[in-house]
Amino acid sequence: MLSQKAIQEIEAYKARYPDPRSALMPALYVAQEENGGYLSKDALRDVAEVMDLTPADVESVASFYSMYNKRPVGKYVIEVCTNIACSLLGGQELAQHIEKRLGVPIGENTPDGLFTVKRVECMAACGGAPAIQVNGLYHENMTPERFDALVEELRRVEGGADA
Repeated sequence: MLSQKAIQEIEAYKARYPDPRSALMPALYVAQEENGGYLSKDALRDVAEVMDLTPADVESVASFYSMYNKRPVGKYVIEVCTNIACSLLGGQELAQHIEKRLGVPIGENTPDGLFTVKRVECMAACGGAPAIQVNGLYHENMTPERFDALVEELRRVEGGADA
């Protein structure tokens, strides 16, 4: 169930637009943040109720965009771009390296719950390809070596052992 604070935040977004439906994407962000980084079926239902939409309307938006997580995610969500520019400059190989390095296939969480790996179609970072995002922060001109150093740093920050 969405908290009163979240409902008020969604209502404030709705008030900004002539058509309240235009506030659906920010409403989904509010629900995702409140729900531990993902949108459960209950959270989608609650958003639909607050937005005066059908659950199908809300689900269709949540399932279309890669920034909404439909299942629990790790503390660090790593998105790897495999669109044409990134692929031509090593994005596919980088994705394979990430799977091997973290020991999980794209789309899964590491057993320690620290990382989730997602493939995305385009990050609009073609000039810095290949690119990844970690919790929304861009890392361009990514190489396997730079990725390994990033993972080691994130693990150090969390107090865990190096991967």
